[in-house]
Amino acid sequence: MTTSDILNNVLAFASVLAVFVLALVQLFKNSMQLPGRLIPFIGLCIGLLVGAAAYPFSDLTLALRLWSGGLAGLSATGLFELAFHNRSGSAK
Repeated sequence: MTTSDILNNVLAFASVLAVFVLALVQLFKNSMQLPGRLIPFIGLCIGLLVGAAAYPFSDLTLALRLWSGGLAGLSATGLFELAFHNRSGSAK
């Protein structure tokens, strides 16, 4: 397997995991009052846990699943903040 194939598999797996991580991060945010600056760290931790727990669904090694989970956690947090968070100002 080439490096390109490995990276494609990691990104594809991270894309699938991001949906689940996003839901878990939102559940965590709504159930506890946390400072906003901790949310990306919580997303990263949840992503790592989900990536590690997803071993039956992927043939990736543990290290690659952790990379996928970490990417999913950080991207899910950023995606929610970008798409659903109310921002002031207008697009030009």
